[in-house]
Amino acid sequence: MSTTAQTDEQVRAAVQERYASAARLSLVGESSGCCGSSEGSSCCGESAKMKAIDPITSGLYDEADTPFDAALAASLGCGNPTALAELVPGEDVLDLGSGGGLDVLLSARRIAPGGTAYGLDLTPEMLELAEKNRAEAGVENAQFLLGSIEDVPLPDGCVDVVISNCVINLSTDKDAVLAEAFRVLRPGGRFAVSDIVLLRGIPDHLRGVMSLWTGCISGSLLDTDYVSRLEAAGFEDASVEVTRRYDTSDLEAMADQLDPSSLPAGTTLADAVAALDGAFASAFIRATKPERDA
Repeated sequence: MSTTAQTDEQVRAAVQERYASAARLSLVGESSGCCGSSEGSSCCGESAKMKAIDPITSGLYDEADTPFDAALAASLGCGNPTALAELVPGEDVLDLGSGGGLDVLLSARRIAPGGTAYGLDLTPEMLELAEKNRAEAGVENAQFLLGSIEDVPLPDGCVDVVISNCVINLSTDKDAVLAEAFRVLRPGGRFAVSDIVLLRGIPDHLRGVMSLWTGCISGSLLDTDYVSRLEAAGFEDASVEVTRRYDTSDLEAMADQLDPSSLPAGTTLADAVAALDGAFASAFIRATKPERDA
């Protein structure tokens, strides 16, 4: 791979294809092990083996409280935004990059009766998987939509909560994502997402590596930048709560997910691990849309 910077469209296409492939594997009964989405289910490994050892994806949900077995098997995030959001019956929820649908189905259960959970994903294959999981779970108050998280196909002020699970980091226009989240929230609505954040800068030559874009790391924002962008979008009370930092041992466990040929010339996997040690973390990101002026 060239070490030159990739265009937004190249990044978008690579992310979409990676998670379309993950969805196709799940649809035919194989575990994909991705940790997020194409704007989909999340963003890391691609096999059941990798999912089992990936510190980003493991241990995120209480299986006893997660009855949707098929959706759980295809779930690939870096946190549990449904727990973060403290959902209550009657609320309407939007999941940005809903992937196989687990967080939508969990949300739908918590907001019933009276609430609707919407899942938005860019990848038709992920929507097919999510709809299959919804039908098998017998959930009626969930809807899955095809579209971009930078251009949400919902009207202004239509949901109470926006959630997302390790997806916003994949967008090449995060300001547009945050502006859309603000737009679709009702006054007083909550932004409550799980995401990967950077705790310090990473080398420029690693930011251009496509496998790191589709693997959640090099597309991530600095924690302080995340807060600043939320405030610029109009949110208040923005905060980032780190839930897990990743050190050398974690990175070594994930190293097999990187294609050595995608690294810049002269850079080894060991170099990449050393450069990323302590640089990123899983986090809960919260913010609130202000109430209407009195």
